[in-house]
Amino acid sequence: MKIHEYQGKEIFRRAGVAVPNGIVARTPQEAAEAFTKLGGAIAVVKSQVHAGGRGKGTLIEIPTQRGVQLVKSAEEAAKVAEALIGNTLVTIQTGPEGQKVRQVLVEAGCNIARELYLGIVVDRGSKSAIIMVSPDGGMDIEHVAEKTPERIHREKFDVDIGLIGYQARKLAVKLGLKGKTIGAAERFMRSLCKMFVSYDCSMIEINPLVVTGEGELMALDAKVTFDDNAMFRHADLAELRDVHEEEPTEVLAAESGLSYVKLHGNIGCLVNGAGLAMSTMDIIKLHGGFPANFLDVGGGANVEQVTQAFRILLSDKKVKAVLVNIFGGIMRCTTIAGAILEAYKQVGFNVPLVVRLEGTEVQEGRKMLAESGVNIIAAEGLTDAAKKVVAAAG
Repeated sequence: MKIHEYQGKEIFRRAGVAVPNGIVARTPQEAAEAFTKLGGAIAVVKSQVHAGGRGKGTLIEIPTQRGVQLVKSAEEAAKVAEALIGNTLVTIQTGPEGQKVRQVLVEAGCNIARELYLGIVVDRGSKSAIIMVSPDGGMDIEHVAEKTPERIHREKFDVDIGLIGYQARKLAVKLGLKGKTIGAAERFMRSLCKMFVSYDCSMIEINPLVVTGEGELMALDAKVTFDDNAMFRHADLAELRDVHEEEPTEVLAAESGLSYVKLHGNIGCLVNGAGLAMSTMDIIKLHGGFPANFLDVGGGANVEQVTQAFRILLSDKKVKAVLVNIFGGIMRCTTIAGAILEAYKQVGFNVPLVVRLEGTEVQEGRKMLAESGVNIIAAEGLTDAAKKVVAAAG
């Protein structure tokens, strides 16, 4: 689960991680009042969407407007907020369709001496949490990793113990910090790593992390993602979810008990089992096709779930063909065949449908489909299914 920057910074405050003073505004008037209340000579108005690259992002409606802007008066804050709120921001992470801005964060200016980068993730390779820092803050970290990977410094840490003092100090030295700033960096990093574990985060990213003129560290950004599988331990975080920032079909699928991720291809996939779903997408790509989604209906899907799955798949206008790939173990092939036919009655299939069935009661299931009168392309084996659905998608 992702949250907004202003929400992440509130959690930072609770964890003892320094952030600038800021006020959320949902109207131009509120933005002007926020600037006045902050009381400084300058402030920053930052669009709040679940995407990075906002400072370089532009509005579709007003291409000259950036997603993050410096302002020097209440009137200017209101003007910038008016341009941002209600309009669509396009960044390197949103894709060309962009995301609608519904609120902005008006944040006090900061005395910046240096800009750094800090990130914490779960590293599958080492099976541990890892903190990464770089002196190249304010830049796209992907470019730094590609062009100058030696400028990214990493430390694994034990989630039961946390980041140890010497590890934090070692990272601080590699960042070129000196004097009391090393102590400030140690406190900052250890507090953030503790927060990462206690909130079951899957990622924390601060870009830029700044060194102030006073030698302290402050998070000028806050990108926080939580592990969905751990949310049952954090009921208080549920209110932070913003479904407006999520793909509507993914929200609908989750409500129906389906595991669905929208992609950018034109072949819809309906599969039972996450591993089989990944294999299905791989073999579609191998034969020149492009999957439109990941969709795992699970081992115990019922007629209602399969019908909803077809509604979701066919609502994507890019989908030109659908592949149903079922291995009947817990789920019998007759059950999925019946669900397909019932979904046809309720939804109708306006694109070619390729079905590959294997496993329990496979012959009976194939017979049900063959005798149904519904225009279904039967496939024998995964390779045959992939070739037929790629051809059907044109």
